[in-house]
Amino acid sequence: MDERLLVGGEWIETGEWLDVTSPYSRDVVGRVPKAGSDETRRALDAAEAALAQPLSAHRRAEILTTAATALAERQEEAARIICAEAGKPLKTARVEASRAVSTFTFAAVVARTLTGETVPMDASAAGEGKLAFTLRVPVGIVGAISPFNFPLNLVAHKVAPAFAAGCPVVLKPASATPLSALFLAHVLADAGLPAGWLNVVAGPSAAIGDVLVEDERVKVITFTGSGDVGWGLAARAPQKRVLLELGNATPVIVDESADPAATAAKLAPNAFSFAGQSCISVQRIYAIGSAYDPLTEHLVAETEKLRAGDPADEATDVGPVIDEESRDRILDWIRSSGGRVLTGGEATPDGVIRPTVIADPAPDAKVECEEVFGPVCTISRAESLDEAVERANGTRYGLQAAIFTADVRRALEACRRLDFGGVLVNEAPTFRADQMPYGGTKSSGNTKEGPQWAVRELTEERLVVLSL
Repeated sequence: MDERLLVGGEWIETGEWLDVTSPYSRDVVGRVPKAGSDETRRALDAAEAALAQPLSAHRRAEILTTAATALAERQEEAARIICAEAGKPLKTARVEASRAVSTFTFAAVVARTLTGETVPMDASAAGEGKLAFTLRVPVGIVGAISPFNFPLNLVAHKVAPAFAAGCPVVLKPASATPLSALFLAHVLADAGLPAGWLNVVAGPSAAIGDVLVEDERVKVITFTGSGDVGWGLAARAPQKRVLLELGNATPVIVDESADPAATAAKLAPNAFSFAGQSCISVQRIYAIGSAYDPLTEHLVAETEKLRAGDPADEATDVGPVIDEESRDRILDWIRSSGGRVLTGGEATPDGVIRPTVIADPAPDAKVECEEVFGPVCTISRAESLDEAVERANGTRYGLQAAIFTADVRRALEACRRLDFGGVLVNEAPTFRADQMPYGGTKSSGNTKEGPQWAVRELTEERLVVLSL
């Protein structure tokens, strides 16, 4: 399928094309025009014009609600696009499509309820006889850069809160997966979004990103992707708000009181779904004391139930990673882990990495210290909760973590001590509901997603004081 870019309400070509290839078959599944700095500046011109004609809150909410309804009706179409360009198994792609509906639904609610606060002026003598309140006003044009792994819902998390806040967007989707973003652009255009409020430009990160960084009209850059790129953007744009959602090496602590079979049944799918290409995919498991052996046995058994192969097959649980370079890197990390490969550890004849469980990797192995972003999970023995927490915290990342335990005191202690943006109890750390605050600490980022939280970063708080 050939697509067009959306700039200023027009569907444009540029004379050059980007091929979108299936990570599984390597067949070309679509083409999109290749944009550069000129198209990006044109998109900013359109966004500037849109900002000069603000949409009322009720109109923004109506558009978001209409888009949510259309997405709900076209979920299967969206899922098949995600499957084709990202290699995400259909069953997982359908979940992503349904989540995008939720993201737009909650953003519509935020658009209708976005408000400031009253200020108790007569709490001091100086304020007596005055009434004060704050307004939430749009911060301005948003430059959004989205990743390949959730090519629909993470785009939704960029654009829906921006529209709820009243901010036009220039979106650069991942070059590997632009079709889902352009599908969403069609949905929004059909929902009545006026020209210039969403502009989609696909192309080289340097050419497009440089314009977003350097152009003073862009007030916010929102980026999801690798830490090196994200923090590099922040360093280059010190006067902009640069909102970062980055990686993780997601840890799970399991103590002796947890049910090993039930725990393994939750952890295995969340370690290997979409080939582990999620920032909060289960990666490092620390089993305390006597929990280690039974949990390991059940984890391997649950992992071996998962089927790896063609993502378009309804029975497939684990598809390919995004490209051959990633596949080769992950296999190299497995070979150099210093641990025992209990299952997996190799690719199928069609190039899909089998779900891999590694026991007791070396403490300095990359599978233990860095984000694998592949279908690899490690399990290690810890002698105490103190050791498990120390090892869980022992990376530069801090997005989400989890503990499985029947002891509420232990659970709360872990929640206090785990240095992560979110800690889940008796649930896989891969869990995310789209209305909840989601974001990390340390190198994992500096903001919170979820429409209610995102709009705080996309608005300015303006004080109004009335003298009575």
